[in-house]
Amino acid sequence: MSIPGMENNSSSTGLTDAENQLVNEIGAWLKETNSGEYGLVEERFFHLKVLGEAVFSYPSIRETQFLKGLIHDEDHLADSLLAFSTSSRLLHIPTKVVAMKSFLVAKFHAFSLLSYLVNGRDDFQEQVRSVIYSVISTLMAEAVYFSCLEDTGFSHHTRASLADDLIALWDSGVDIRGIRHLSALSSLWIARDAAPPSFGTMDGNTELLRITMDMDEDWRDFLVDESSNDETRWALEEFLFGLSWEEIQQIRSRLSRYGINAVGYDEIRSYMDSQPAYSVVNHTDPKAIYDFFIERRDACTLRKRVSAPGPKHTLEEIYLKYRIIIELRN
Repeated sequence: MSIPGMENNSSSTGLTDAENQLVNEIGAWLKETNSGEYGLVEERFFHLKVLGEAVFSYPSIRETQFLKGLIHDEDHLADSLLAFSTSSRLLHIPTKVVAMKSFLVAKFHAFSLLSYLVNGRDDFQEQVRSVIYSVISTLMAEAVYFSCLEDTGFSHHTRASLADDLIALWDSGVDIRGIRHLSALSSLWIARDAAPPSFGTMDGNTELLRITMDMDEDWRDFLVDESSNDETRWALEEFLFGLSWEEIQQIRSRLSRYGINAVGYDEIRSYMDSQPAYSVVNHTDPKAIYDFFIERRDACTLRKRVSAPGPKHTLEEIYLKYRIIIELRN
């Protein structure tokens, strides 16, 4: 399939050469097997190309009035970017930042359509899902960068370097630093889905053991280094059980009050007074993975705002931040 403009590189359309080639190969296959679906894909990616050209025609974030005088000021750049971290600052954010998010959402939907249409073609499916995971990781990356910028334990120079990476993400729609961590994050999601919670005594040991068996050495290093960090443990429990910190405390309290040693998967909902706080997620649905992340992130934000107990960051934020710190040390 030759969609006008799709031969261009990411600087003009937001798609890499490899992504363009993948779309064209799938289009050629669809044209032979299903002309209706071919037409649908052609139209969807034409509109994505038009949107990409519009987004990438905006000047660099570095050229905005807000940042122009701060780019080389390490003491103020990171703090200035934090002004963009809350939704209440929407009208203060450079247009390209908002437009880039819209483009990434449109890219997610376009490749999700491809994922649906190439069902049964494992060679295509694997490549398409890799693009989808990359988009989700990029959308998550902004939260991780803001978390790092808020950390006063980082030196001014390190925070300035991370701020520069965030600006590059906003400009290009690609998290260059995060690409190196995408496989680890994907492995974490997949390992979690392969080890659905059994709940039992609610200590999480069984779930953690199952996940750890499928992860690389750096994950085990992460667990050892963070073993005494309550927030990491709380965020890990939310991730493992798919329950909010508040729900976990409620269930544990009931187990203790009534002298119950364990709770089964089918019983868990009866132990809660309300609808579950978080959506059910599995790694075969990338949209659900992102929803699960956002729900936990929003809960963390609320706890920070009202000074409530429980995790103030998601496991993904803590884990990626840990990997970034290790990378910076080396």
